[in-house]
Amino acid sequence: MEITPQADAKLGVTVKGFDALTAPDEHVEAIKQAVYTHKIVVLKNQKLAPEDFVTMGRRFGEPEVYYQPMYHHPEVKEIFVSSNVPQDGERVGVPQTGKFWHSDYSFMPRPFSLTFIYPQMVPKKNRGTYFIDMGRAYADLPERLKEAVAGTKARHSARRYFKIRPTDVFRPISEVLAEIEAESPDVFHPTVVTHPVTGEEILYVSEALAHELLDEDGTPLDTGVLQELFEATGQRDMTFTHENIHLQTFEEGDLLIWDNRSLIHRALHTSTPEPAVSFRVTVMDTYSW
Repeated sequence: MEITPQADAKLGVTVKGFDALTAPDEHVEAIKQAVYTHKIVVLKNQKLAPEDFVTMGRRFGEPEVYYQPMYHHPEVKEIFVSSNVPQDGERVGVPQTGKFWHSDYSFMPRPFSLTFIYPQMVPKKNRGTYFIDMGRAYADLPERLKEAVAGTKARHSARRYFKIRPTDVFRPISEVLAEIEAESPDVFHPTVVTHPVTGEEILYVSEALAHELLDEDGTPLDTGVLQELFEATGQRDMTFTHENIHLQTFEEGDLLIWDNRSLIHRALHTSTPEPAVSFRVTVMDTYSW
């Protein structure tokens, strides 16, 4: 197995010679540590059936089943499907997922630790995912903003980008909103978290899911502070040229793993998308959040 830094990239490593099912435990541990340290790992030349993809995830932690069934793979519920390609005339998964800055599951009490993405149908153009390293972004914040968020918490909610389900058609919006609140009530996470492995301080807010900041007494901060954080970290740059933004591309046979604690991400989509299918497995590791 060979691990090398990605050429001309702001973060991430590439791994060659890794067999997800037969690799020794020490290789799995080496890759896990590379994810924590380098944030993104790209496994090259992978050929995995859906069941094997989940088996691989179990070598890194405990795969989680996403709480909304419409995203599930029809045969393997641990796989979250992003797809704009019908199968036998039926929609499988959900198209146009993740077109906003977010960290997977931050709107839940225990967010995912590691995210695994395995592209199945790769577009010829406009393929990739944007990332921001929120550890680096926090380190680069002006001291004024670091002081403003010290000891605060952020309120996270799925409401802003909740996707309407087929079963929601013709339902009153009030019922849909009430169901969102029942399934995923707002949660509060520290605005700055400490990575349990590296000790790095990470700014844990995203434009899609963080709605307000509160001080130690639960009093909301001025809304301008959160907006400044989005601006300073690059989340408001729609040209995607901000120094914090990294575009991770991929090709057939690639399998991406990233540290969901440290990174926020945003899918690259266009107004006229090409056929694209990706499988996702999300894993809880052995460390507390």
